Amino acid sequence: MDILKLVKEKEEKVIKIRRDLHQIPELELELPKTMEYISKVLDEIGVNYKKLLNGNAIVVQIDGEQKGKCIAIRADSDALPVVEKTGLSFASTNGNMHACGHDGHTAMALGACMILNENRDKLKGTVKIFFQPGEETPGGALPMIEEGCMENPKVDAVIGLHEGCLIPIEYGKIGVKSGAIMASADIFEIYVKGKSSHAATPHLSADPIVVSSEIVLGLQKIISREINPISNAVLTIGIIRGGTAHNVIPESVYIKGTVRTLDEKVREFIAKRIEEIADGIAKAYNCKAETIYHFMYPVVMNDKKFTEFFIENTKEILGEDSVEIIKNPSMGGEDVAYFLQRAKGTYFMLSNPKLHEGDKIYPHHHSKFDVEESLFYKGMCAVLGTVFKYLS
Repeated sequence: MDILKLVKEKEEKVIKIRRDLHQIPELELELPKTMEYISKVLDEIGVNYKKLLNGNAIVVQIDGEQKGKCIAIRADSDALPVVEKTGLSFASTNGNMHACGHDGHTAMALGACMILNENRDKLKGTVKIFFQPGEETPGGALPMIEEGCMENPKVDAVIGLHEGCLIPIEYGKIGVKSGAIMASADIFEIYVKGKSSHAATPHLSADPIVVSSEIVLGLQKIISREINPISNAVLTIGIIRGGTAHNVIPESVYIKGTVRTLDEKVREFIAKRIEEIADGIAKAYNCKAETIYHFMYPVVMNDKKFTEFFIENTKEILGEDSVEIIKNPSMGGEDVAYFLQRAKGTYFMLSNPKLHEGDKIYPHHHSKFDVEESLFYKGMCAVLGTVFKYLS
C-alpha cells in the first residue's frame, strides 16, 4: 500500500479545505460554522459521524471490513481571538484567527477520512476521528470524553499532531518523544483581603498590596528552593489587580497565574504550597488569602511502545531521517492529554512554520502566524501509516 501516493493525491483538496476553514475561525466551545463545514465535507465523503457538545464537536466512525481494535485520530478545530495581519488572500476578517494551526489539523484529518474510507478493505478494526472544539480554552477533550467519544467501541489507541513550531526541531521533520512531551497547565487565583484606609494613615489599614507583593516573592521560592532542580516546573503570575486611586490603600487584591509541570507529584505539591504560603503571609500581616487552584490540562504522556511503533512506521514511509527525537518537552499545555490518559498513544509535532524573508518565523498566537501547506503530507503520512499498520 503506497500511503505517500494516496496522500499526495489528496494534497490539493486538503489545502483547499485548510484555506476554507482559515476564513471562518471560531472560538472555544462554539464552532457552528466550522462544524457545518466539516459536516458538509464528511457528507461528500460518505462516512458515518455523530455530533457532540450541542453540535460543536464531531466523531467520525469508519469501520473496516473485519473486526478488530479501535484507534482514534484527534484534530482540534478552534481558533483564537486575534486580529489577522497575514495579508493572505484567504485571511479571516471576523476578528478571530487560526493563529495556532488548528485549521491545518482539521484539514489533514478530513484528508485522512477520505483515504481511510476509500480503503476500508485494508482495515481490521475501527477508526474514529475526533473534531474537537475548545483546545485553547476552556478545554473540549474532557467534555467529549464525558459524552462517550472513547466508548462504543472502546478506543484502544490515540494519535494526534501539532503543526508549526511549538517545539524546536529541524524544519520539515516529524518531532516526537516517549513519555512527557508537553506539560500540565494549571491556573491559580488568590484573593487577598485586607482593610482599606487613606494612604496617609497606613497604620489604620491591613495593606493587601504589600501582602500581595510578599506572596508573589514567596511563590517564586517554591520553584527555586523546594523543587528538585532536575524537575521541570514553572510558576508564572500574569495578573495582579488592586486599587483604584494613588492615595488609597485598597481593601483587596487579586492575583492570577499558571503552573506548568511534567510530574503529577510535583504538580500536587506546588498546588498545596501556593495555598500554604499565601495563607501564612496574609495572616502574618493581618490579612486573609483565599486560594483557588484549578487543575486544568494534565501532562501529555506518550506511550513508549506505541511511540516506537509510530516512529518505525513513519520512517518506513517518509525515510530514515524524517523523524527527530525531541530532547526537551514543551512547558506548554494541551488537552489531548485527557485522551492519552485513557488510551495509549502518541502526540507528535510537524515542523512546518511558514518561512518569511530571511527565514523569519512568526510564533504561534501571533497575528502573522502561518504554516507551510506543502508539508501537510508528512503529517498525514505519519498518522495514516500508523493507523493502517495498527489495524492490519
